[in-house]
Amino acid sequence: MNTAMPRRSITYSSLERCRWNIIDLITTLGRKALPVTIFFDVDMTYVHSLKKKSSALGLRLTETAVLLKAIAIAQRQYPASRSVYLPWGQIATFENIAAGFTVERFVESIPAVFLGTVDDPANKPLQQIMSELNHYSKDSLESHPQLNLENRFSKMPWILRQIFFQVADLSPWLRMRSVKATFGVSSLGKYGVKAVTGPCICTSTFGVGQIEERAVVKDDQIVVRPMMTLSLVFDQRCMDGGMAAKFLKDVKELLEGGLDAFLTAQT
Repeated sequence: MNTAMPRRSITYSSLERCRWNIIDLITTLGRKALPVTIFFDVDMTYVHSLKKKSSALGLRLTETAVLLKAIAIAQRQYPASRSVYLPWGQIATFENIAAGFTVERFVESIPAVFLGTVDDPANKPLQQIMSELNHYSKDSLESHPQLNLENRFSKMPWILRQIFFQVADLSPWLRMRSVKATFGVSSLGKYGVKAVTGPCICTSTFGVGQIEERAVVKDDQIVVRPMMTLSLVFDQRCMDGGMAAKFLKDVKELLEGGLDAFLTAQT
């Protein structure tokens, strides 16, 4: 019996440059984290009501915009959730809250993941957050400052990129230049994924699952509600489990109606 392997049983290819940024962030800034993941199921009825109100005014609103604002508001109360662990045992806390999220784009017909940022979403109207999200999804790579910078950075020589990320891992100021976000959001819900956990690039990284109709118990009755599984991956070097659970619970409560106290007629 001939047991020889076929001559062309393995195909080799190079990693596309447009994917280098996200790979370097995970392997350099995220590899030292001690990640722990917790989950909450969130009733999205309130968020859907906000979307309907916006639609009645002729405005488009997504769950992502509401989620970014809710997380940013909750993050004010938990400094540890926006901190980073430094190699010599210190912890640096970032005072300026910024939301990070993944942006899926094509570079020369190759799918690539970029990192978008919204500064200070806690104090921005939902429609302004929505507008910034639209720019990330619709503007060309060349016309959007951050996407253009990331695309150019991916084309730099490997050794220079590694030096930059290694230094950024030691310097909070430089890290803010490379990863401004104090929390990250990764969503695969549109693909039917029920729950997701992402790499721990930030101390707080949220995973967003599919919104689906589920039977739940409310006021001792079984009702059907739009439910979403929300995960929080956190670096245990900066934040312990109890604090992380309170943080995620606050986000859940904001998404289930608590956000109303922070909204005005213009938001």
